[in-house]
Amino acid sequence: MLSFFVNIAQAQGTPGQQEAYEFVARVNEIILYPLISLLMGLALLIFLYGCYEYISHSNESSARETGQMHILWGIVGMFIMLVAYGILGIAAGTFGLSDELDCANDPSNRNCINTEFRPLAPDDPRR
Repeated sequence: MLSFFVNIAQAQGTPGQQEAYEFVARVNEIILYPLISLLMGLALLIFLYGCYEYISHSNESSARETGQMHILWGIVGMFIMLVAYGILGIAAGTFGLSDELDCANDPSNRNCINTEFRPLAPDDPRR
């Protein structure tokens, strides 16, 4: 039974796994994080529009209720985007992609000079 786990641990450095890491890192960098940022901005705009609607139509009850609904759905949308970002951060940390996550969030970071994927060495403590 122990040899089974040793074989799995040795298989972590295979070329196929490296390609999978690179693919996941690129999908996160190019698609997921910009999409989450876009949807977060949209939820913020809905929230702000709801606040505007609630304040500007304070004497009309139906318009105020519409503003309250926009505020509520804006908060729900922002919460969902934060949770999605957190789940992706946990997954990136679990699979050793946390450096790519940091570089996707802040490309000007001095550790992100070389943006190419670098898999972790087998003896790296972050693994």
